[in-house]
Amino acid sequence: MSEIKKLQLPLTREVIDSLRAGDKVELTGVIYTGRDAAHKRLVELLKNGKELPIDVNGGAIYYVGPTPAKPGRAIGSAGPTSSYRMDPFALDLLKQGLKVMIGKGPRSKEYRELLKKYHAVYLSAIGGAAASISESIVKCDLVCYEDLGAEAIYRLEVKDFFGIVTYDTLGNDLFDEGIKKYKKI
Repeated sequence: MSEIKKLQLPLTREVIDSLRAGDKVELTGVIYTGRDAAHKRLVELLKNGKELPIDVNGGAIYYVGPTPAKPGRAIGSAGPTSSYRMDPFALDLLKQGLKVMIGKGPRSKEYRELLKKYHAVYLSAIGGAAASISESIVKCDLVCYEDLGAEAIYRLEVKDFFGIVTYDTLGNDLFDEGIKKYKKI
Protein backbone atom coordinates (compact mmCIF):
# COMPACT_ATOMS: atom_id res chain seq x y z
CA MET A 1 0.00 0.00 0.00
CA SER A 2 1.39 3.41 -0.92
CA GLU A 3 2.28 6.04 1.61
CA ILE A 4 -0.24 8.71 2.60
CA LYS A 5 1.15 12.24 2.35
CA LYS A 6 0.15 14.36 5.33
CA LEU A 7 -0.30 17.99 4.28
CA GLN A 8 -0.92 21.16 6.28
CA LEU A 9 -3.18 23.79 4.69
CA PRO A 10 -2.64 26.31 3.19
CA LEU A 11 -0.34 24.65 0.67
CA THR A 12 2.65 26.18 -1.05
CA ARG A 13 3.32 25.95 -4.76
CA GLU A 14 6.24 23.61 -4.04
CA VAL A 15 3.98 21.16 -2.21
CA ILE A 16 1.32 21.34 -4.92
CA ASP A 17 3.91 20.78 -7.66
CA SER A 18 5.26 17.72 -5.82
CA LEU A 19 1.89 15.92 -5.89
CA ARG A 20 1.14 13.35 -8.57
CA ALA A 21 -2.07 11.76 -9.79
CA GLY A 22 -2.66 8.70 -7.63
CA ASP A 23 -1.06 10.16 -4.49
CA LYS A 24 -3.08 9.62 -1.35
CA VAL A 25 -3.17 12.65 0.93
CA GLU A 26 -4.55 13.68 4.30
CA LEU A 27 -5.22 17.39 4.73
CA THR A 28 -5.15 19.20 8.05
CA GLY A 29 -6.20 22.83 8.41
CA VAL A 30 -9.04 24.89 6.94
CA ILE A 31 -11.17 23.86 3.97
CA TYR A 32 -14.11 25.91 2.71
CA THR A 33 -17.25 24.34 1.28
CA GLY A 34 -18.92 25.53 -1.87
CA ARG A 35 -21.15 24.25 -4.62
CA ASP A 36 -22.34 25.83 -7.84
CA ALA A 37 -24.71 28.45 -6.35
CA ALA A 38 -22.02 29.69 -3.96
CA HIS A 39 -19.36 29.61 -6.69
CA LYS A 40 -21.58 31.76 -8.90
CA ARG A 41 -21.86 34.37 -6.13
CA LEU A 42 -18.10 34.34 -5.49
CA VAL A 43 -17.34 34.91 -9.16
CA GLU A 44 -19.93 37.73 -9.33
CA LEU A 45 -18.13 39.44 -6.44
CA LEU A 46 -14.82 39.22 -8.27
CA LYS A 47 -16.32 40.49 -11.53
CA ASN A 48 -17.68 43.49 -9.59
CA GLY A 49 -14.25 44.24 -8.12
CA LYS A 50 -15.19 43.13 -4.61
CA GLU A 51 -13.25 40.95 -2.19
CA LEU A 52 -14.18 37.37 -1.47
CA PRO A 53 -15.64 36.54 1.97
CA ILE A 54 -13.08 33.70 2.22
CA ASP A 55 -9.32 33.53 1.71
CA VAL A 56 -8.66 30.93 -0.97
CA ASN A 57 -4.96 31.75 -1.45
CA GLY A 58 -3.14 28.44 -1.04
CA GLY A 59 -6.38 26.95 0.19
CA ALA A 60 -8.96 24.32 -0.57
CA ILE A 61 -12.64 24.19 -1.50
CA TYR A 62 -14.67 21.04 -0.97
CA TYR A 63 -17.73 20.57 -3.18
CA VAL A 64 -20.17 19.45 -0.52
CA GLY A 65 -23.56 20.29 0.91
CA PRO A 66 -23.25 19.00 4.47
CA THR A 67 -26.22 17.83 6.49
CA PRO A 68 -26.95 19.24 9.96
CA ALA A 69 -24.75 18.01 12.78
CA LYS A 70 -25.97 15.36 15.18
CA PRO A 71 -25.45 16.01 18.90
CA GLY A 72 -21.78 15.96 19.81
CA ARG A 73 -20.60 16.21 16.20
CA ALA A 74 -19.18 19.14 14.23
CA ILE A 75 -21.12 18.25 11.08
CA GLY A 76 -23.54 15.72 9.63
CA SER A 77 -22.83 13.65 6.54
CA ALA A 78 -20.37 15.41 4.25
CA GLY A 79 -20.04 13.51 1.00
CA PRO A 80 -18.69 15.04 -2.21
CA THR A 81 -20.90 16.24 -5.02
CA SER A 82 -20.24 15.95 -8.74
CA SER A 83 -17.60 18.52 -9.57
CA TYR A 84 -18.11 19.29 -13.24
CA ARG A 85 -20.70 21.96 -12.34
CA MET A 86 -17.92 24.09 -10.83
CA ASP A 87 -15.78 24.07 -14.01
CA PRO A 88 -17.18 27.40 -15.33
CA PHE A 89 -16.12 29.15 -12.10
CA ALA A 90 -12.66 27.63 -11.68
CA LEU A 91 -10.60 30.22 -13.58
CA ASP A 92 -11.61 33.16 -11.40
CA LEU A 93 -10.88 31.28 -8.17
CA LEU A 94 -7.58 29.88 -9.44
CA LYS A 95 -6.52 33.45 -10.24
CA GLN A 96 -7.14 34.22 -6.54
CA GLY A 97 -4.68 31.50 -5.53
CA LEU A 98 -6.98 28.52 -4.92
CA LYS A 99 -4.77 25.40 -4.91
CA VAL A 100 -7.00 22.44 -4.05
CA MET A 101 -10.49 21.51 -5.19
CA ILE A 102 -12.14 18.41 -3.79
CA GLY A 103 -15.13 16.56 -5.16
CA LYS A 104 -16.06 13.52 -7.19
CA GLY A 105 -16.12 12.67 -10.85
CA PRO A 106 -14.22 13.78 -13.93
CA ARG A 107 -13.63 17.39 -15.00
CA SER A 108 -13.36 19.06 -18.39
CA LYS A 109 -10.19 19.20 -20.49
CA GLU A 110 -10.24 23.00 -20.13
CA TYR A 111 -10.33 22.67 -16.35
CA ARG A 112 -7.37 20.28 -16.35
CA GLU A 113 -5.39 22.78 -18.44
CA LEU A 114 -6.14 25.50 -15.86
CA LEU A 115 -4.71 23.29 -13.11
CA LYS A 116 -1.44 23.09 -15.00
CA LYS A 117 -1.35 26.84 -15.68
CA TYR A 118 -2.19 27.89 -12.11
CA HIS A 119 -0.36 25.07 -10.28
CA ALA A 120 -3.36 23.53 -8.56
CA VAL A 121 -4.73 20.02 -8.03
CA TYR A 122 -8.05 18.25 -7.99
CA LEU A 123 -8.63 15.65 -5.29
CA SER A 124 -11.30 12.99 -5.34
CA ALA A 125 -13.12 12.34 -2.10
CA ILE A 126 -14.79 8.98 -1.80
CA GLY A 127 -18.43 9.10 -2.81
CA GLY A 128 -20.71 7.07 -0.55
CA ALA A 129 -18.45 7.63 2.45
CA ALA A 130 -20.14 10.78 3.75
CA ALA A 131 -20.39 9.62 7.37
CA SER A 132 -16.73 8.55 7.43
CA ILE A 133 -15.58 11.81 5.83
CA SER A 134 -17.43 13.79 8.49
CA GLU A 135 -15.25 12.18 11.17
CA SER A 136 -12.23 14.16 9.90
CA ILE A 137 -14.12 17.45 10.29
CA VAL A 138 -13.54 18.79 13.80
CA LYS A 139 -15.28 22.17 13.44
CA CYS A 140 -17.84 23.66 11.06
CA ASP A 141 -18.83 27.34 10.96
CA LEU A 142 -21.19 29.12 8.58
CA VAL A 143 -19.32 31.86 6.69
CA CYS A 144 -21.84 33.30 4.23
CA TYR A 145 -24.84 32.72 1.96
CA GLU A 146 -26.99 31.21 4.71
CA ASP A 147 -29.98 31.50 2.36
CA LEU A 148 -28.45 28.67 0.30
CA GLY A 149 -28.95 26.20 3.16
CA ALA A 150 -26.62 23.22 2.83
CA GLU A 151 -25.04 24.95 -0.17
CA ALA A 152 -23.90 27.93 1.90
CA ILE A 153 -20.18 28.42 2.41
CA TYR A 154 -18.86 26.83 5.59
CA ARG A 155 -15.40 26.98 7.11
CA LEU A 156 -14.31 23.47 8.04
CA GLU A 157 -11.43 22.69 10.34
CA VAL A 158 -10.20 19.27 9.30
CA LYS A 159 -7.72 16.74 10.62
CA ASP A 160 -6.46 14.05 8.28
CA PHE A 161 -9.12 14.66 5.61
CA PHE A 162 -8.48 11.93 3.03
CA GLY A 163 -8.34 12.48 -0.70
CA ILE A 164 -6.68 11.09 -3.81
CA VAL A 165 -4.90 13.36 -6.27
CA THR A 166 -6.85 12.90 -9.47
CA TYR A 167 -5.39 15.66 -11.67
CA ASP A 168 -1.97 17.14 -10.96
CA THR A 169 0.01 20.16 -12.20
CA LEU A 170 1.68 18.12 -14.96
CA GLY A 171 -1.60 17.13 -16.57
CA ASN A 172 -1.61 13.57 -15.26
CA ASP A 173 -5.13 12.13 -15.07
CA LEU A 174 -5.89 9.31 -12.64
CA PHE A 175 -9.19 8.51 -14.40
CA ASP A 176 -7.39 8.09 -17.72
CA GLU A 177 -4.61 6.01 -16.15
CA GLY A 178 -7.21 3.75 -14.53
CA ILE A 179 -9.05 3.22 -17.81
CA LYS A 180 -5.80 2.35 -19.60
CA LYS A 181 -4.90 -0.20 -16.89
CA TYR A 182 -8.40 -1.69 -16.98
CA LYS A 183 -8.29 -2.14 -20.76
CA LYS A 184 -5.08 -4.17 -20.43
CA ILE A 185 -6.77 -6.72 -18.15
